[in-house]
Amino acid sequence: MKLFLMRFLFFIVRVIITTIVVVFIAHIIPGLEVKDLTDTIFFGLILGVVNSIVRPILTLLTLPITIFTLGTFLLVINVFTFWLASEISYGVHIHTFMGAFWGGLIIWVTGILTNRLIWDVDTY
Repeated sequence: MKLFLMRFLFFIVRVIITTIVVVFIAHIIPGLEVKDLTDTIFFGLILGVVNSIVRPILTLLTLPITIFTLGTFLLVINVFTFWLASEISYGVHIHTFMGAFWGGLIIWVTGILTNRLIWDVDTY
């Protein structure tokens, strides 16, 4: 039970950090539009679910391409999951490819940093 609560708390923290980063980058990156904070929170939840379910499946299916490109293809997967989450959500819209590219890249780096800061090896 404690492990479930820790993972749930970790998921919530990642959604909060993702939401904050999306609000921040929407003001910087052209081609990325956010309607309001509620829609951004909903987008963060959708992106968390997509990254938890769809991204591992895509990573496994594209493993040969990922190995051949020395991991660079993972950026394509992250851009795709960012775009997919924006298509599912109502208030976050991506108008250009560069908006999806930079948004996916920044969210990817943010996720890596969040994992490094929050993940406690002794707990798991």
